[in-house]
Amino acid sequence: MSGTLVVELGARSYPIDIGRGLIGDAERYRPHLAGRQVMVVTNETVAPLYLGTVEAALRSYRLEKVILPDGEQYKCLDVWNRIFDRLLAYRFGRDCTVIALGGGVIGDMAGFAAACYQRGVAFIQVPTTLLAQVDSSVGGKTGVNHRLGKNMIGAFYQPRAVLADTATLDTLPDRELSAGLAEVIKYGLVRDPALFDWLEANMGALLAREDEALAHAIERSCQNKAEVVAADELEGGQRALLNLGHTFGHAIEIGVGYGEWLHGEAVAAGICMAADLSQRLGWLDDTSVARVRGAVESARLPTSPPTGLSRQRLLDLMAVDKKVQAGRLRLVLLQGIGQAVVTDDFPPESLGDVLQAAPTAPH
Repeated sequence: MSGTLVVELGARSYPIDIGRGLIGDAERYRPHLAGRQVMVVTNETVAPLYLGTVEAALRSYRLEKVILPDGEQYKCLDVWNRIFDRLLAYRFGRDCTVIALGGGVIGDMAGFAAACYQRGVAFIQVPTTLLAQVDSSVGGKTGVNHRLGKNMIGAFYQPRAVLADTATLDTLPDRELSAGLAEVIKYGLVRDPALFDWLEANMGALLAREDEALAHAIERSCQNKAEVVAADELEGGQRALLNLGHTFGHAIEIGVGYGEWLHGEAVAAGICMAADLSQRLGWLDDTSVARVRGAVESARLPTSPPTGLSRQRLLDLMAVDKKVQAGRLRLVLLQGIGQAVVTDDFPPESLGDVLQAAPTAPH
């Protein structure tokens, strides 16, 4: 199964190609390369698997590469600066193209570098993890972490194309596959109840890496993301709904230390915490909460924060969040399966009760 979706942004519209074998197809890249200079940004895990395939596909171009260490803990300004070191050392001009070959960390860092180098150069996303293929490679959110806040330094900067080669999922560790499913669950809960129904019936097929199931999950998730980004590119309104579970999740990631929990694992626990708060507000019934937790559990993901994070520590970390406005924390909560809302209208004690009640879960 393969296909192409389009993120409709006028003159900056771009395709999302989904299918097997795309990574080595030169014709998929060619229309989106700005000139002859190509810098591939990847990491130590992905490079031995796929860098040679990209180099072979683009052998007629002047291709250089920068290979970064693998892990969320390296998504920082110091490591990010290595991309500029290479671009400048090889005298890359404004007509160069940056290719992000890897998961969400590589996509975010390479995209942010492309946004900043000589005030903006072309870049292409080639995501190699499920999480990146269903979510982070689409929409133009780029950036790096700070020790006090995740993704607090960055830019909105759209790629020229996304090539989601589903064959790369064959080499993805089971834990990374499950982490990607958290974002698919998110789309179902936020705006696509039919997708959520499908997930409940097909989670086993996804975990078994059945091609048709994975392609469907990727395509449906990207369609949801593309529609939201086209309507609200800079997150002034409905795009904020796609942060379901993320404020809780980011606090978990920072609290345990970047790289200890995968992003999708933290988001999964955060989704369950958001469902809990929604239930306490009378917005979500017991059956719906059970469905949310059941989907997360069936994806082999955690439903609660890890041991050692206190209620106060989580509250302090959540206070440093991009959705805080006028000193008030705004959360994405659920009013039903497929019905999300961004709100700051909840009693602080209810949020505190959720953080207090969440059972500790070593991971």
